[in-house]
Amino acid sequence: MMVLYEPELIKAIERIKETKAKVVCIQLPDGMKPMAKEIEQAIVESTGARVLIWLGSNFGACDVPLGLPQMGVDLLISWGHNPFHKKQEGW
Repeated sequence: MMVLYEPELIKAIERIKETKAKVVCIQLPDGMKPMAKEIEQAIVESTGARVLIWLGSNFGACDVPLGLPQMGVDLLISWGHNPFHKKQEGW
């Protein structure tokens, strides 16, 4: 059985354009890493941004790659398998 993921590229591309990012790092969980080249191509074609693909770990929102500012990264887009939910009152 093949698992398919919806990378929400439109949302990512909109964010890159909003922030005027020139260098974007994409961080993908292992299950989405086979999609890295397609994601990179879509971003480059739509925004002209340079894309760096983080091949290290991605264990959630707390696993942010170190050294991105030193590499000139303007924006990190970290994909995951599950959506984030806004914090609700009382949590």
